[in-house]
Amino acid sequence: MNTNLLIDARELHTYYGASHILRGIDFSVARGETIGLMGRNGMGKSTLLKSLMGLVKPRSGSIAIAGQPMLGRAPYEIARLGIAYVPEGRGIFGNLSVTENLKMAARAGRPGSAADGVGRRNDWTYERVLETFPRLKERLNHGGQQLSGGEQQMLTIGRALMTNPDVLILDEATEGLAPLIARDIWRICKMVRETGISSVIVDKNWKHVTQITDRNVILVKGEVVFEGSSDELQARPQLLQQYLGV
Repeated sequence: MNTNLLIDARELHTYYGASHILRGIDFSVARGETIGLMGRNGMGKSTLLKSLMGLVKPRSGSIAIAGQPMLGRAPYEIARLGIAYVPEGRGIFGNLSVTENLKMAARAGRPGSAADGVGRRNDWTYERVLETFPRLKERLNHGGQQLSGGEQQMLTIGRALMTNPDVLILDEATEGLAPLIARDIWRICKMVRETGISSVIVDKNWKHVTQITDRNVILVKGEVVFEGSSDELQARPQLLQQYLGV
């Protein structure tokens, strides 16, 4: 395993019953790297993320988180190593207020976690999250179920940042959101990148994704069919048409 990688997965084979979903995938995330994970619906993107997070157990392969073998380990153990997951569907606690949703996830930044340009830890505190998401600041006492879809997505991202992660994983970052709210989510993704946190972003809008990613991976039927920079992907419109239908 490469200890310089925050996530290093090799030869992952994941099944749902008899259905072979991931077929020998290699996937890695380096410190400070932003990756776009793309593909049509049903190609294995969410299954890959759930396999990395311990929510689904691959049948074979290896997963190392911060250099530690973690295949088959519980999600909370993976989260403790600095991996934050914003799932499709958001998963907020609807019966808790905005404040409670955020504070229940609070964790101080760990030594060696995302730092500013001079090497000091730059922790995501409650106050910093509210500055980043001013809409949430106006709704602190609202229950999660009272928020709009966009506000719920902001709350889920804010809650993930409160864990002070080294890697932020966003599954369907802007799905179903109004264009104005989606634009705010992209602004936040760019801000997260600038703080040094690594990101994995799943979203159907490849144009927005490639504006902030260093590297992009396209899955087709559980296999990697493309891996390269945003410039490489944008320069191959025939590949975009073939695999993303755009």
